[in-house]
Amino acid sequence: MSLKAQLEAIVYAAEMPITLDQIVQLVKAGVLAEGAADDNEVKSRVRAALEELVTDYSGAEHGIEVRQVAGGYRMSTKPEQHDVIRAFAKGLKPPIRLSLPALETLAVIAYKQPVTVPEISEIRGVDAGGVIATLLDRKLITTAGRKAVIGRPILYRTSKEFLLRFGLKDVGELPSMEEFEKLVAESFQSDLLMEPVAESGAAEAPESSAIVETAAEDDDTTAEIAIAEESVAGKTTPAA
Repeated sequence: MSLKAQLEAIVYAAEMPITLDQIVQLVKAGVLAEGAADDNEVKSRVRAALEELVTDYSGAEHGIEVRQVAGGYRMSTKPEQHDVIRAFAKGLKPPIRLSLPALETLAVIAYKQPVTVPEISEIRGVDAGGVIATLLDRKLITTAGRKAVIGRPILYRTSKEFLLRFGLKDVGELPSMEEFEKLVAESFQSDLLMEPVAESGAAEAPESSAIVETAAEDDDTTAEIAIAEESVAGKTTPAA
């Protein structure tokens, strides 16, 4: 992959404006391997490639641009495209916010589907009935018939909406359990908003879970996670 292509991917993926020094650290090893003599030459090559990227996206055939903002680089839609972007944004579904118990339950269903409420409750260690209602209401899960055992409990599986929200082709594209736990742990350390639990029967996060390990200090609070749309908010995917 060319240096300019790498920079394009980095700037596109960055949530906040990314500085020249941050970019240099990310690509330094590769640039040195391609023959750069020292750190100064690495920085010079990166700066030149960034300038080319800015020039490339300044053309009228692109609806987005690479701009310097607050000491860093970021991609954004061009001002002349704001009307069509505003119209598009009005049709977007708002982010879904899930409490930690709901997220854990959704993860159990995703990895164990089809699964019944008693089976989910056994894995999580707490009653999952109230959380199931929330996930059904938000159309992230659906029913999948009844299990052929005494009582014939309802089976649950993830829905098409779940795939759309997570940007998955099918459940086969789910990350491994270890990767999922790592992603959730990182999210809870950096982005999650803490507020009182609103869901019935989900006032406590379990001390240990087969899906997510957390260190909740207060039983009366829960973290909420925003499941973003497939594309990064405020950005549009560059045209090929």
